[in-house]
Amino acid sequence: MTSASSKRVTLITGCSSGIGRASALAFAEAGDRVYASMRDLSKAESLLEEAQQRNIAVIPVELDVTSSDSVEYAINQIIAKEGALNIVVNNAGIQRAGAFETLSDVQVRDVMETNFFGVLNVTRSVLPHMRKQSAGRILMMSSLSGWAGLAGDSIYAASKFAVEGFTEALRLEVARWGIELALIEPAGYKTDLMASRNRADASESGPYAEFNAQLGETLSNDAANAGDADEVAQLLVTISRSTSDQFRWPVGRVAETIQSTLFAADDGQRDKVLRSAADIDWWVIGERVKPSN
Repeated sequence: MTSASSKRVTLITGCSSGIGRASALAFAEAGDRVYASMRDLSKAESLLEEAQQRNIAVIPVELDVTSSDSVEYAINQIIAKEGALNIVVNNAGIQRAGAFETLSDVQVRDVMETNFFGVLNVTRSVLPHMRKQSAGRILMMSSLSGWAGLAGDSIYAASKFAVEGFTEALRLEVARWGIELALIEPAGYKTDLMASRNRADASESGPYAEFNAQLGETLSNDAANAGDADEVAQLLVTISRSTSDQFRWPVGRVAETIQSTLFAADDGQRDKVLRSAADIDWWVIGERVKPSN
């Protein structure tokens, strides 16, 4: 089944900034008819202005991945207008950094609702349409944190580990209908998610105060040295056209190096790599602190 416009119809979630915004522009420049979704359409103005400057078109659509009703409505509107949906990029995500004990239940659940259950909502909604057209590609935005749990990133890692397991199983369930899935696993890239993520409770008291204070500095340095989101966006376009059967796609030298090191290492070596990556050797091997009552 082809779309009314005879172009690939692409839906990308989380397009108000970062990788989502860059991807909307990249897919449009590649010739797709792009629906750029976001929870707040008032944030679409700058995206539309840049698209106009590049002489391309993107179509903003209101979609909250945490609401199954919002997801169903948006996708049904796209199908009604286009007749097909060829590519879906599950990109929307949030991050809350900090020692697990210092994160509130609300913060933990917000991450899981957006990063994991939001992916499930979108995927569940598009699968019937892709089965009907016997084709489709779903690109899942995972992370280095999807297979390497760094200290201070436990909840974000949990959400991405969940996405990885879900995607690996699902691709085997839907392959018979020509539906393909891929995991994209970047390390740090310049996005609002990285710049604005919760820097944890760096209060002067509490057992994790020093840890969270150091984590805040580490995250600031990571953000300053992060890669360009356009690199990820261009790879997403490439994957959407690829005939390769590659399933996991690490993005950037850091992700590729850490992935190759971790999967060649035993558990002891893996721990050393993860401790070094999170810069927490001083915390792990430091003086033991007596538990507070």
